[in-house]
Order: sequence, then C-alpha cells, then structure tokens
Amino acid sequence: MKKQKSNQIAVNAENKSHHSDFAQQGSPKGMTLSSLPQGMTLVSLPLEENPMRKIRIEKIVLNVSGIAEKLEKGFKLLSFITKRKPAKMKSKKRIPSLEVRPGLEIGAVVTIRKEKEDLLKRLLAAVDNTLRKKQISVNNFSFGIKEYLEIPGMEYQRDIGIAGLDVTIVFKRAGRRVKLKKIKKGKVSKKQMITKEEIIKFMEDNFQTKFE
Repeated sequence: MKKQKSNQIAVNAENKSHHSDFAQQGSPKGMTLSSLPQGMTLVSLPLEENPMRKIRIEKIVLNVSGIAEKLEKGFKLLSFITKRKPAKMKSKKRIPSLEVRPGLEIGAVVTIRKEKEDLLKRLLAAVDNTLRKKQISVNNFSFGIKEYLEIPGMEYQRDIGIAGLDVTIVFKRAGRRVKLKKIKKGKVSKKQMITKEEIIKFMEDNFQTKFE
C-alpha cells in the first residue's frame, strides 16, 4: 500500500485564512517558508483515515449452558431470539461433581454475521446500554442477560420459561483472515489488534454505550 502524504497549503499566519494563490491547488512542490509571501505559512492537512485501521464488528455470539431439559430450553431460546438453528456443544472432559462426562451436550451457541447492528442494539437495551470496563478484552467483549424478557420485543414463552444467555461481540480489522486461513497462513501485526480503549470509543461513538 502506498503511504499517504499529507497536503500542505499556504495560509495567513495571523487569521488562518487561505491565500488566494495557493488555496485551490495547494502549495507548489518544493515550496519552503522562505519562498512564501510575507505573512504566510505552510500548514499540513490531516491524513485521510487508513481503511486498514477501520474497526468493524465481525460477529455476535449468543450461547447458553446446561444439560438435559435446561439445555433444550436454552436451545429453543437462542432459536427464538435469532430465528436461526443453534449448534450444540459437547464436553471433552469428565467432571463427576457436575455429572459431566465426555460427549455430553452441555451448551448451545449461535453466531450472527449479518444484520448485527440491530440485534446488538436490542441486546444492549436489555442491560440499559451500560457495560463494565472489566468485561472488555482485546478484540471482544462479553456480557450476560439474566432474563430474555428484558430484550425489547421478546414475549414470554411457556415452553422456555425464565432463562438468560451470554453475549460476546467480536471485532476485527481488515487483514485478520490472513492469520485464520489454512492455506498460506500469514502473521498479523499487533497493530491490527483492537485494544480495550479502542472498543470503548467505538461503542460510545456508534451505540452511545456507557461504561462503568
């Protein structure tokens, strides 16, 4: 990618107004301060935003945990909210105290990659559009919803009862697939990682989310 250069224009040093000879075309190549008319100076215009640095929402992941009847209700809940068929997760470990064995279905998950913004606004409304900073990690943040009835537009379902779910929002920048693809996999610079501060600013600017 070619490195963008900032334009320079000649402006009046006192009132910052553009000089008529330079405002339309910018300063001539090689112009220096000594060659400017009296009372004029060079000012660098801000660089255009680098499209490779733009932050995007990659996906929204909804999941529930449980076994037997609780899992079936959670499965119906995810399907009811997203209108999609969730996938069930199986345990790989044995936990006798929880009656969990390898191969036992212990949860359900559904991933949303399209029409994410509208769904996210509804999910955030269930928590009053307020999150805690400790819920944010690099590239993602998570929060829980105690009862699905808190989501706008949701009505009580007798076969589901009262249930909650967990929500994870994953962010990305352009070029992340280079690291994930199986053929000719490459490395991604740490600069492409999205920090907690960047996620907070993104959510404040785009969803007016409050943070505690």
